[in-house]
Amino acid sequence: MLKVVVLISGAGSNLQALLETLRTSADSASPIGAEIVAIGADRPAAGLALAQDFGIPSFVVRPKDFADRAAWGAELLAQIQSFEPDLTLLSGFMRLVPPAMVDALAPRLLNTHPAYLPEFPGAHAVRDALEAGVSETGASIIIVDNGVDTGPIVDRVRIPVLPGDTEELLHGRIKVAERRLLEDTVRGVASGEIALEERANA
Repeated sequence: MLKVVVLISGAGSNLQALLETLRTSADSASPIGAEIVAIGADRPAAGLALAQDFGIPSFVVRPKDFADRAAWGAELLAQIQSFEPDLTLLSGFMRLVPPAMVDALAPRLLNTHPAYLPEFPGAHAVRDALEAGVSETGASIIIVDNGVDTGPIVDRVRIPVLPGDTEELLHGRIKVAERRLLEDTVRGVASGEIALEERANA
């Protein structure tokens, strides 16, 4: 069974979809073979309520409680490693993680991103796509490295930008695609079909 820790900063809508999929899958003829063993956050995020709803441990490690980013990262890493995960997912986690954490967890440290990387990296990818006037954008899952959305791509999918799209409308469609990518990636890593070490060295 693949043990997964998920880090969030907000409502955790993608996390909720993954939790529901894993719960349904457990009783199916072809279970995904993964379980979320903890949910972490960098603030008292609304999505932490999912931990109580699904009976999963949770933790909060706030940067403002530490002298510097390195100290915050060390505590965040310690919390993650206490659950001995096989995979750590950043799902709407709105902070860059320190290099020591990347070194300790990669390539089994993945991030979702609401664009077709390497297009539109950074925190405002959906807005940037709309402002650029492109006809399509996308969603991606990458192995985290020490850059800003520059790690090896695990999977990605194109999403059309429709006439009249607002940031909210477009982001909503991207999230649907992100959820499918998350499910497929977790399933692939659990089954061995996706070898993250090979992707990292490709």
